[in-house]
Amino acid sequence: MTGMMKIILSQCVIAAVLLQVAGAGERWSEQKASSWYLENGWMSGCNFNPSSSINQLEFWQAETFDPKAIDRELGWAADLGFNSMRVYLHDLVWVSDKEGFKKRIDTFLGIADKHGIKIMFVFFDDCWNKEPKSGKQPEPVAGVHNSGWMQSPGPKVANDPSQWKPLELYVKDILKTFGKDSRV
Repeated sequence: MTGMMKIILSQCVIAAVLLQVAGAGERWSEQKASSWYLENGWMSGCNFNPSSSINQLEFWQAETFDPKAIDRELGWAADLGFNSMRVYLHDLVWVSDKEGFKKRIDTFLGIADKHGIKIMFVFFDDCWNKEPKSGKQPEPVAGVHNSGWMQSPGPKVANDPSQWKPLELYVKDILKTFGKDSRV
């Protein structure tokens, strides 16, 4: 099985766990779907990473988490009519600081909620730089799109089943903590 296939499979597992956490199972009736839509409305948004961070590690690490930039930029997004954002997490932040990471997620969700924005989290990403490391992140490379973006978890972990258990624990912990949060 290729690394990409493993990532896709893991995303399917995450979706199944999320559905269990959310209490989903059966197909929604038209009435339930209509009620959900009336409550939530049309969703409009984009990917979000604050301008003060080059990647999802810098976004979430304690030393570089920037609530002021987040508040300012989610305010701009709300002013444009956005009411949802897709936000990337990184497993290395959870590994190094589980409780602090979850507190920062909660802070972020509070800021987003203040602006009327719901959040969709992304757990894994196999784009760009293949060797993510915690700590100081690289400086941007002029003219290179996403020059500092880091894969999560990276191919060394994605291609080694003996390293998957911590990823499972990470996903389950975040889903247990935020899976029923109305801000998500």
